[in-house]
Amino acid sequence: MNMFKNYNNVAVIGMGYVGLPLLKQFLKYGYKVVGFDKNKMKISKLKKEYRSKNLRFSSNNLDLFKSNFFVVCVPTPINKNKKPDLSFLKNASLIVGKNLKKGDIVVYESTVFPGCTEEYCIPILEKSSKLKFNKDFFCGYSPERINPEDKKYTIDKIIKVTSGSNKFSSNIIDKIYKSIIPAGTYKTKTIREAEAAKVIENIQRDLNIALINELSIIFDKMNLNIFEILKAASTKWNFIKFKPGLVGGHCIGVDPYYLTYKAQQLNYNPKVILSGREINDNMSKEIANKVIKHLNKNFIRIYKKKILILGFSFKENSRDIRNTKVIDLYNYLKKKKYSIDIYDPIVDKIDVQKKYKVNLKNRIDNKGYHAIIVAVPHDKIKKQLNKKIIKNISEKNSIIIDLKNSL
Repeated sequence: MNMFKNYNNVAVIGMGYVGLPLLKQFLKYGYKVVGFDKNKMKISKLKKEYRSKNLRFSSNNLDLFKSNFFVVCVPTPINKNKKPDLSFLKNASLIVGKNLKKGDIVVYESTVFPGCTEEYCIPILEKSSKLKFNKDFFCGYSPERINPEDKKYTIDKIIKVTSGSNKFSSNIIDKIYKSIIPAGTYKTKTIREAEAAKVIENIQRDLNIALINELSIIFDKMNLNIFEILKAASTKWNFIKFKPGLVGGHCIGVDPYYLTYKAQQLNYNPKVILSGREINDNMSKEIANKVIKHLNKNFIRIYKKKILILGFSFKENSRDIRNTKVIDLYNYLKKKKYSIDIYDPIVDKIDVQKKYKVNLKNRIDNKGYHAIIVAVPHDKIKKQLNKKIIKNISEKNSIIIDLKNSL
């Protein structure tokens, strides 16, 4: 039951993997919600899927005017130079600013570097609204912690970090999130603290995986199995178990560059963070070279060697193809003139073709593969694979590279 009558009208800006689940939470607990996205096709689809007297989907800026609690959930990617791309964030701030009224609150959930909300977003809100920050309107930051496709850690089961631009907004924002998140909230003292907490969550994970990836490279040169070593090491009570593999996606492969960008602005060049990124970014090439080495050894006389890559999304059991490192693996092997098929039973094949210009196979039916790379072992892939199928589609002396030891 919504207890905050002054902030009963919520607008969620951005109907992606963060915005939509958040919108549903607000709706569930009695708030009137507008779901806004500039993508008209997406809005049209959502209108057909969800219906409620307290819900409205729109691509029209004017439909935001009645809202008094705005939550911005737009993408914050990196550009080709691995620098923050704040264009979505700035555009969303401009749209919200034009609809701000006295007393309104704006909360950002998009991943940013510490200081971004106050240095980039708030000036846009002030200019476009012609209102005074912390006098006429207020701001906050509550980092998203959505894990797409995760059935266990859903939005209602994850503690929400909150913050506000002053004591009044901090308390209101925390109470509103507390009213829709059963797991509870954690209120930081400043917006910058909340921004920093978010960005280091993924940096920590990135660095841990980078360490295991580097160890896997070293142990492979020693003909040692990294997974068997991890099993042994995991018997110690305080050993944290991570697995090697490709590190892509919209968070772990992106967020570190936001903090390093800010650090470099302050004349500090991060060493550990960037080293970890370099290792993880190069894993596709490392794996490809391993495949090439074995193929050249096992099939000397065959010119057009055939490779099957299993899985295309950025992680297991997810349909998300953003920043997938499988495409790097594919492109590197393609340049070496190999014949490559990719099979992924759960991603949208049309989206893959549009974004990456790659046609995925509809089924595993070809034969004569010289190498099979289990890149992203979805449950559906693991269920389909068995010794008989692998034997049926493989050439004699073919190799299988299982990146996650899933078989």
